[in-house]
Amino acid sequence: MAKLISKTYADALFELAIEENQTVSFRQEVESLQQILKDNEEFHKFMNHPKIPKEEKKAALENIFRGRIDNELLGFLIIIVDKDRYGKIEEILDTFIAEVKEYNHIGTVDVTTAVDLSAQEKEDIEKRLLDTTDYEQIECNYTVDPTLIGGMIIRIGDREISSVIKDQIKRYASDLEVSDVGTVIQVADGIARVHGLEKAMQGELLEFPGEVYGMVMNLEEDNVGAVL
Repeated sequence: MAKLISKTYADALFELAIEENQTVSFRQEVESLQQILKDNEEFHKFMNHPKIPKEEKKAALENIFRGRIDNELLGFLIIIVDKDRYGKIEEILDTFIAEVKEYNHIGTVDVTTAVDLSAQEKEDIEKRLLDTTDYEQIECNYTVDPTLIGGMIIRIGDREISSVIKDQIKRYASDLEVSDVGTVIQVADGIARVHGLEKAMQGELLEFPGEVYGMVMNLEEDNVGAVL
């Protein structure tokens, strides 16, 4: 029920953004608003205090945000207070951002690796994601988990990118008549070193035994390094 309520309000703001042809600017203002709310814990407590009258809360919104955010967004916040829904403000704004991203074909991807990735490796991952999804733009959130087994986990929403990659491999499998086969000479920290793949290219996908997949990141003279 709570999610349905949050989505109802997020949908209303989203529809307004489309009508005004301001999905990009509204998203930017909402993200700025989210940061302001995150950085001001006392204001958050004030707005959610059950004994503080609505009029005081609406006056606080006017004083703080008038001239700092779009008037329509300010009016939206005041309506939320009027309807006693301010407690769901974070969920409402998160839902709105997700809707705008989907509308503008922007994918949000969470990438978890066992070690830090270089700028080039991140660029290669993002290019590969654009090639294997329908998104026109990718926004990646990178985190490092030293305890991670397998080197890297990529998630788009509730999907692991491995499922997307498998589908792509299946589509092209019938067109492949000859495949290079290499020999794994070392596996450490989620990185596999493979000898015998002279034609491998950076960003290319490799298939290992047991339905394990890796992405080529480093090209050495006699071997390639793939993140598993």
